[in-house]
Amino acid sequence: MPSANPFLRCLRGKLFLLLFVAVATQCSAQEIPPPSLEIQVAPGIEALKSGDLDTAEKVFSSALRQGVKHPLVYHNLGVIAQMRGRHLEAVQKFREALALQPAYGPSRLLLGSSLLVLGRKAEAVRELQRAVRLMPQQPQAHLQLANAYEASENWIAAAQQLQKLVKLAPQEPEYAYQLGKAWMRLSGWSYQRMARINPHSARLQQGLGQEYAVQEKYDLALEAFQRAADADPKLPEVHLAIGSILLEQKKYEQALAEIALELKLVPESKGAAELKAKIEEAKAHSLP
Repeated sequence: MPSANPFLRCLRGKLFLLLFVAVATQCSAQEIPPPSLEIQVAPGIEALKSGDLDTAEKVFSSALRQGVKHPLVYHNLGVIAQMRGRHLEAVQKFREALALQPAYGPSRLLLGSSLLVLGRKAEAVRELQRAVRLMPQQPQAHLQLANAYEASENWIAAAQQLQKLVKLAPQEPEYAYQLGKAWMRLSGWSYQRMARINPHSARLQQGLGQEYAVQEKYDLALEAFQRAADADPKLPEVHLAIGSILLEQKKYEQALAEIALELKLVPESKGAAELKAKIEEAKAHSLP
């Protein structure tokens, strides 16, 4: 049965056309497929390209039975097994390919993806880290490693991989979207840790205030920011945030008082100076 995992379908689509050339070019001299092998497996390659898995499997399995021990054969049998959703078998075939050619990145990448599907997260992370080292310019390697880190709840490492991914492919909006989601998960994880360590932390209350402000829950945001200021009167940007909300609520005098407190803490704050000018301008326009 074909794999229902959309990532794996996309990954194989991007990689498997490379496999037949790249295996040969990355092998050492004694591992380069002889012309006879290329002729022998050519029908399997064409069948795999067209999606005829039955024919492809027969061709590559026949090569094995005839004593052909080449990474090209094992790798493509791994691809077929993975496409059928037989991930234990895929893992075995990719490992056999890598035993013959350890530095072949696509085998590492697809091996890691099958291990992740099987729930073997630590193994998947190790293999995908190797895939990234072997193929640092391959976006799919970074994306799948990020997925493995997320599955392991290593939110910081996941966000770092997605940052690298966005740099590699800045034109791809999906990667930027995934990075945004990763930052949100990392933010939530950070708040949870702060809450466990110190539920009255000024930084925790500041973070909650920012979350409420984004949700336009301004009363809750003001309460959280005030708790942050009470917990740490010298914490910067808290009064700035309060002033910004009060400006939206057209409470100009209170907003200016908050900005004065911010500037007392951080006299060189450009943000506070700019917000003060905006408040004064808004106040002037509100006068009869």
